[in-house]
Amino acid sequence: MNIYPLTSQRGLRMSATFPSCYSKQDLQLTLMIVRQFSSRGVTSHLCARFKETQTRQVMARPSSDLAAFREVFSKAKHVAILTGAGVSAESGVPTFRGEGGFWRKWQAQDLATPGAFSQNPSRVWEFYHYRREVMLTKSPNSAHVAIAECEARLQKQGRRVTVITQNIDELHRRAGSTNILEIHGSLFKTRCMSCGHVGVNHKSPICAALEGKGAPDPNTNDAQIPPHDLPRCEQGGCSGLLRPNVVWFGETLDSDILTRVEEELDLCDLCLVVGTSSIVYPAAMFAPQVAARGIPVAEFNMEETPATMRFRFHFQGPCGTTLPPALARHNNEP
Repeated sequence: MNIYPLTSQRGLRMSATFPSCYSKQDLQLTLMIVRQFSSRGVTSHLCARFKETQTRQVMARPSSDLAAFREVFSKAKHVAILTGAGVSAESGVPTFRGEGGFWRKWQAQDLATPGAFSQNPSRVWEFYHYRREVMLTKSPNSAHVAIAECEARLQKQGRRVTVITQNIDELHRRAGSTNILEIHGSLFKTRCMSCGHVGVNHKSPICAALEGKGAPDPNTNDAQIPPHDLPRCEQGGCSGLLRPNVVWFGETLDSDILTRVEEELDLCDLCLVVGTSSIVYPAAMFAPQVAARGIPVAEFNMEETPATMRFRFHFQGPCGTTLPPALARHNNEP
C-alpha cells in the first residue's frame, strides 16, 4: 500500500492510503481531487473522518449473515446506496478499464480529458456516441430493479433511500430510481462549451454527422468530423460546441453534488456499497467514513475490496443475485 500525506488550506493534516497497484497517473489525479475538496471546504470533515478510518484498528471479519443484515435493514430510516461499475457490468455495459479495455487503440483515460476534447473533439464524440448507442441497447438488471423497488416501497413508509452512483449510464433512473446523485455525470446530458447550459439529450444519433460512426474496431479510421457538424447548443441561438456532461480525468467533481452526498452520508443509518472496487477516489472514502461513525455498512461485490474489512457485512457474488433478497420486503415492514 502507498500512503500519501495531504495538507488542506485549513491546516488539516490527512493521509490517504491507496493500493500499490494504482498507477502513478491515477495517484496523482486522486491526490489532486482530494486536495481540491479540502481547499474548497466541500468535504473537510469527510476527509478528517477518512483519516480516522485509515488509522483505526481493522475490524473483525465482516459477516455474511443475511438474516442479521435483514434485521438491520428493517429498522433503517435513511439508507444510502453507493454503486459502481459492477452493477452495470451485469447488464453487459463495457467499462473500458483494465486489460483489454480499449476503444480502438485508446483507453478511456486517453479520451476522457479536456485536452483530448480540445485537440480532437470529433474522436472524443465518436467514443461517447458509441457508448451512448451501446447503452440504448442495454437494460437495467435485477440489482437496479431491486434498488428502485426498495426506494419506492420505503418512501411509502416514510423512509428514505438515496442512490449515490459513480456510473454514467442512467440505468438506475431507467429502473425507476428517482433519488439519485450522479457524481461522475451522465452520458445522456450535454454541456455547452460557450454558454454552459446543461441539458438532457437522448437523441439517437445525437447529431446527423455521428450516425454510423464510433465503431470500436482498432482498424477503424477516425471520422474527422468538422466541429461545426458535431453536437451544437440549441439554447437561444447559442450554437456553441457541446461536450458530454461527465467528469473527465483532470476535472473536479461538482461541489454541489458532493455537498449533497456529504449530507446524505451524515444522515444515513445504513449504507450499502454495491458493485464498486473501493479504489476510485474520492468515492472510495465515502463508505469507510460512514463505518467509522459506527453506522452499519454492507458490501455487495464479486470479490473483496481494500475496504471490506472495515464493513459490518460482506456478500460475495453477482449483485443481481445477492441484492434482491437483501432488499426484499421484510416481515416487520407495514
